[in-house]
Amino acid sequence: MIPGLPIRQVAYFVQDVWAAAAAHAAAFGSGPYFVAENIPLRRCLHRGVEAHLDHSSAYGQWGELMVEFVQQNNPGPSAFRDMFGAGQEGFHHVAIIVDDLDAARARMETAGFPAALEAEMNDGFRFLMMDAVERHGHMIELYEGVPALIGFYAFVKKAAVGWDGTDPVRSISLG
Repeated sequence: MIPGLPIRQVAYFVQDVWAAAAAHAAAFGSGPYFVAENIPLRRCLHRGVEAHLDHSSAYGQWGELMVEFVQQNNPGPSAFRDMFGAGQEGFHHVAIIVDDLDAARARMETAGFPAALEAEMNDGFRFLMMDAVERHGHMIELYEGVPALIGFYAFVKKAAVGWDGTDPVRSISLG
């Protein structure tokens, strides 16, 4: 598959990212969380077919890992709905930063993990969700370590340093 690359993020599919982030911060001291509502996508393919995906995410730090809570705001097929029906929640994916997104995709597909999602944000940032559910019980998100992504990870991690637990869930804009 992709040996030697660390998991950088764990993600949960939830009904309400604000509530999930607040609950996780209270239970585990993770955070603070930054919520991006209705993340804009320039392009989205679900299993190779054009699709509309309106989603919101909360991003926070928990030790060395970023934690993401994601909710789907629109009906219809998606890599999230592939795993969870209406009203369901649970662990959805791990994220890995790769050097070459297309090469990593080819390696994953050769290993039997097809692309469930291919998306591009308005700024051109692309990411993939590879279907590893049958073998591993979750999806694997791939993205390249472009400066904007690395900067965002650093921003979230820096916010956690010395954080005293106040204002655990905050709004942020992406794209």
